[in-house]
Amino acid sequence: MTVNYRESYNLFAASGILFNHESPRRGLEFVTRKITDGVARIKMGLAKDLRLGNLDAQRDWGFAGDYVEAMWLMLQQDKPDDFVIGTGETHPVREFCEVAFGYAGLNYQDYVVQDTRFYRPAEVDLLISNPAKAARVLGWKPKVNFKQLAEMMVDADLKRIRNATI
Repeated sequence: MTVNYRESYNLFAASGILFNHESPRRGLEFVTRKITDGVARIKMGLAKDLRLGNLDAQRDWGFAGDYVEAMWLMLQQDKPDDFVIGTGETHPVREFCEVAFGYAGLNYQDYVVQDTRFYRPAEVDLLISNPAKAARVLGWKPKVNFKQLAEMMVDADLKRIRNATI
């Protein structure tokens, strides 16, 4: 649709296909925040376990702030275009658990319980971006890596829960 309007009406219309973009502001209904919130609650003694679905599902997770920069760069171009924005790498939910729990000094295997109630009926096992065009044309690449993202989110949830319990 963007291409049609861009070409038909000579509009500066760019579109970005953004893969999973995460931050401490992500809703608790999303697995990354569910995990980091669970880590913080367990670390603070407010929960005993964390129930999750498919730990082997893989996603291309990046930092929302990096994706905002990519969108800004798209709008700075002389000619509008369409771009895929993502990290180009995937990580399973299990690895997100390992990093997040490990950062808090915990072993995820002691707390994470797989629960079939949280399996998606039509799970896509692997989603990965190809951000090569964004790198080539925009000079964009993510600055925050997977580990830094998980740690940033754990820090924010620990701070939030500590402040709520004071």
